Amino acid sequence: MSFSATRLAALKYLASHTTPFLLNQATDDRVILLTRILERVARSERHKAQLEALRNMIEDNHPAAGLARRIFALHPRVRHGFINSLGINATWLGEQERKAFAAEHGTYPPFLIVISPTMRCNLRCLGCYAGNYPRDRDPLSFDVLDRIIAEGKQMGVYFYTISGGEPFVRRDLLDLYEKHHDCAFLIYTNGTCIDDLAVERLQRCGNVAPAFSVEGWKEQTDFRRGNGVYDKIMATMDAMREAGILFGFSGTATRLNADVYFSDAFYDDMIEKGCIFGWFFIFVPVGQDSTTDLMVTPQQRDKLRQAVARIRRTKPIFVADFWNDGCLTGGCMSAGTLYMHVNYRGDIEPCVFMHFAEENVLDIHQRGGHLWDVLETPLFRHTREINRRDPNPLRPCPIIDHNEWFEEALSKSNARPTHPGAEDIVGRLAPQVRAWAEEYGKLADHAWYDSGEYEWAQRGDTLWGPGNTH
Repeated sequence: MSFSATRLAALKYLASHTTPFLLNQATDDRVILLTRILERVARSERHKAQLEALRNMIEDNHPAAGLARRIFALHPRVRHGFINSLGINATWLGEQERKAFAAEHGTYPPFLIVISPTMRCNLRCLGCYAGNYPRDRDPLSFDVLDRIIAEGKQMGVYFYTISGGEPFVRRDLLDLYEKHHDCAFLIYTNGTCIDDLAVERLQRCGNVAPAFSVEGWKEQTDFRRGNGVYDKIMATMDAMREAGILFGFSGTATRLNADVYFSDAFYDDMIEKGCIFGWFFIFVPVGQDSTTDLMVTPQQRDKLRQAVARIRRTKPIFVADFWNDGCLTGGCMSAGTLYMHVNYRGDIEPCVFMHFAEENVLDIHQRGGHLWDVLETPLFRHTREINRRDPNPLRPCPIIDHNEWFEEALSKSNARPTHPGAEDIVGRLAPQVRAWAEEYGKLADHAWYDSGEYEWAQRGDTLWGPGNTH
């Protein structure tokens, strides 16, 4: 057995034996010991640095250490499930498999795949990005979804985000999560379709993390999602917390609710409810009744950026903003750079918010191909060429930060809109979006180049490393 194979075998052994044993009682001492053991078999200097940073945070009692303690206090099946699926398989072993795939096929696969297995939903939310898709059928069968994940694993992809629509209207998806127990699943949900049986199944799976969509407090959530929705979400969060399931919140920042997300009180409440993480999305005018009127102002986006960074430094919860945290991912993630999207019909889109496609997974399979064939299509190749042109990672998005670049990528492909009106983002709405981007660009350039806020990122420190802890 080669040295590399020996290390991979050691990681697999740690995942199935040593890690659960050390974390049966997840004391600081045991976690520190685990980081030292894992460092010995780490496959890269980056992974070693991450483990060292975790150990230092625990020893220094950094707020992020409180987050680690909260994770280790989850139900044992959940704790072990996510350490194995997300920590070991998706991150460590998966990285080696993705490198091997790239060496064989010439294209590096993404870290994660987003799948929208249904557009059916029990709510009608104002400005829903998916609101223009039909809701009367689910063209992707269980077997097709199963094959998508199986082919993803052949590329080294063990992390899947399930979106929609409302995923919990499809009960067969619970069987999918259970079958692929070696993968981690993040589920975006409105939280109103999860009953006691679903909570029990999620605890048994151990590898599923729901992200509950909240628009702020009760007033903001019910305004956009419907009367009574906020209370239902809070009740479901209570059930999740009692069951020891890993979950978080998902917030869409609009001009109407962004100010709520600037306050510590919102995050304190989410922590009390049991949220381990939170994802922020900026409203993008690509869905139902698309208009720029709901977009945050450039000033609100800048304040949200500052708030997220502050909360990450000071609270035991991990929060990230997909439009303001490009420094954590190196820029835009789309078109297979780090992720791609398979919509309810099987159309493979570069991004959940890029409603254009050249390929459909059902057509690919029918002609004997594989999911990864899409990575070398013109739409994906040209989107990857433009999605990291800007050296400022605080302006990563080709849709709203560099709309003209997205139009360029589309013009070099044979992409078709995946619903009526999708082309508005590079047509009717383009002048407004581009004027908005120019104004925000000034704030983003000041923050990245002049403010000193991102010296830690420019040095290449870890997320909570020196210079980002106070």
